[in-house]
Amino acid sequence: MAVEIVLAAVLGAVLGSFLNVVIHRVPLGESLVAPGSRCPSCGTAIAPYDNVPVISWLVLRGRCRHCGAPISPRYPMVELLTAVAFAAVVAVRGFDSGLLLELPFVACLIALAGIDLDHRLLPNKIVYPMAVWGVAATALVDPGDLPEHLIAGAAAFTFLLLAVLAYPAGMGMGDVKLAGAMGLYLGVSIIPALFASFLFGTLVGLGIVSRQGMSARKQAVPFGVFLALGGLVGVLAGPELVDLYRDHLLS
Repeated sequence: MAVEIVLAAVLGAVLGSFLNVVIHRVPLGESLVAPGSRCPSCGTAIAPYDNVPVISWLVLRGRCRHCGAPISPRYPMVELLTAVAFAAVVAVRGFDSGLLLELPFVACLIALAGIDLDHRLLPNKIVYPMAVWGVAATALVDPGDLPEHLIAGAAAFTFLLLAVLAYPAGMGMGDVKLAGAMGLYLGVSIIPALFASFLFGTLVGLGIVSRQGMSARKQAVPFGVFLALGGLVGVLAGPELVDLYRDHLLS
């Protein structure tokens, strides 16, 4: 498995570089294809040897080769995160056809989390194709599980919709649609994924309140980030958590 894990990490790093483009351009309505990557300060096109994931940023010490302007550490962080996430999925779930479902799911979660952090937005341009691929890939990889995944998607959508109607200030319809898409990928594992999402959100919210006081209660927290974290939990540990609940807590 060592070779497969390394290959997954390399693929993740390369795809993470593209996800940086997605995170930056999709909310602005810009093309993902043209123009090519450029320095945001001087506009100089970035050469291929300066666009190697993580390594180029380290070699250039986080600055543009031409104008010396700083390049945000967020770029290598997204690349590294995607590499680690892809490697973890392969290590835990194996190198098989299930990756057609799992790796695109993880990539979409990372892109959506980055956009939600910046813009408090979960674009339909990503969520809708994500949902379509969840259904298509499930039908290809394990068609027998498709009914379960469809039910999970509908249930997660409905659950978050009720939560939004009960507390509109906490979440939005983007979160509702993302939860539905997550159910299409995760099936019954959406249950621990949503539990983890709310747990992470609650802990972070309590941390903000403890540091900034009660005025922080009005501060918007992008729940899509916590949904993405929960989705990763669902991929990496969801089936085991469901089995643990069935075997020990229901016995």
